[in-house]
Amino acid sequence: MPEDSHESLLTLAKSIAREAGEAVLAIYDNGDFDAYQKDDDSPVTSADYLANDIINKRLKEATPHIPILSEENQNAGLDEREHWDRYWLIDPIDGTQEFIARSGDFAVNIALIENNKPVIGVIFWPPGQTLYYASEGQGAFKECPLGERQIHVRKLEDPKSSVVMIAISRRQSRDKVLSRLCAKRVYQTLPLGSCSLKACFIAEGKADVFMRIGVTGEWDTGASQCIISEAGGRIMAANFEPLTYNERHTLENPDFVVMGDQRVPWQEIIQYENQ
Repeated sequence: MPEDSHESLLTLAKSIAREAGEAVLAIYDNGDFDAYQKDDDSPVTSADYLANDIINKRLKEATPHIPILSEENQNAGLDEREHWDRYWLIDPIDGTQEFIARSGDFAVNIALIENNKPVIGVIFWPPGQTLYYASEGQGAFKECPLGERQIHVRKLEDPKSSVVMIAISRRQSRDKVLSRLCAKRVYQTLPLGSCSLKACFIAEGKADVFMRIGVTGEWDTGASQCIISEAGGRIMAANFEPLTYNERHTLENPDFVVMGDQRVPWQEIIQYENQ
């Protein structure tokens, strides 16, 4: 197997995500960590930094020629990044607030971006010992203590009228989200923590849609986008424009939507207005 094949790089990313996740889980279980506020007022912990160190070290050893972009790194500016045709995109812990709150809804995210598109996505959920992963054109999979299987988004019995299951953040107002959705449709809600886990739940058919309103970074969607796309779904900006990777000076995402069954008229359901 060539060193730089997607198969070999996926195997590498899966191994590293598990290693970092197990280290984070040990800290989570014993509760021995420090929490800080970053300049943007978002939380970060010593567990985030440990996971980041493990992932960066392993990737640099195995693929020294592939640059790394991480939420917890001092990242290069666009004048350097725009010349990258391939790079790793990392979120050491997606769901740091959930880690601190001890809800269990946090995950390690590793993606490979090629030509501004996610082509490998790996998301490890340590408390559930569950690994979600995908490689472009090869499908999406879930690996857990019960075994390994390919996953797909849920197909609604009637795309135009069936009840839609919304994955919603525990820390986001249910009414705020529902106010952005067509009132003629019937919805159920599924509270969850991290963005990436909500995307994975849609990829495996446990929910149908998730709208993220608020600040996120490209590392929050890279791995998820590959997995949800290979499972038959889609991630778009909330105004239905494509998400971009490494094409702007800012690494912040716009508000976005993760959608399952593509037969559903999502543009009729999502009544988003950029505020």
